[in-house]
Amino acid sequence: MNKYDFVFTGVSLQALGSGALYWPTKNLLCVSDLHLGKANRMARHGGSQLPPYDTCETLNRLSHDLDVTRASTVICLGDSFDDLTAIKSLPENQRVWITQLQAGRRWIWIEGNHDPGNYSFNGLNLPEFSEFPLTFAHIARSKTTGEVSGHYHPKATVNINGRSITRPAFLMDDNRLIMPAYGTYTGGLRSDNRIFTKLLQETAYAILTGQKPVQIPMPR
Repeated sequence: MNKYDFVFTGVSLQALGSGALYWPTKNLLCVSDLHLGKANRMARHGGSQLPPYDTCETLNRLSHDLDVTRASTVICLGDSFDDLTAIKSLPENQRVWITQLQAGRRWIWIEGNHDPGNYSFNGLNLPEFSEFPLTFAHIARSKTTGEVSGHYHPKATVNINGRSITRPAFLMDDNRLIMPAYGTYTGGLRSDNRIFTKLLQETAYAILTGQKPVQIPMPR
């Protein structure tokens, strides 16, 4: 399993190369911003025509992470679907796929700005969820400790041997952890964006996703 082990607010966690977060002692897998059905929404609104494979690619990645970790609890950290119509528009085989992934697991849907309200899938629908000492919410708040959030799709850049490499990234300091987007075609916000420099301490660092996750000081 491609992973990076680290400690956040006294909790031992693993940043997976896929962009998922795994909490071994709780057997809990957290993923953020899947944006299932994005290609469908873009087509409906006359936007860029994306290849219609994003949902399958994202679900394949999630299936792999669940096979590897055998997680018994899954938290989807908001914007799991690109909008509420995308939920209704999912093909039947993809709906069945999600239902099969949920089978035998505690599944928690955190509400996002793209997908507020209840879904037509099993699991708990919550504005946030706490598993001491961590709190899982979609959007970071200004004053909090032990918060895991998503929403901003952070990415970071590192220079290696004269090459500039940019990847989705986990960003964190002593108080909060902001997760990368897990979904395909989700884009990202650079770590030097003012949003992150305001939210995170100067000692913040990034964990770049990919085949070999690596920790670096958060580029500012």
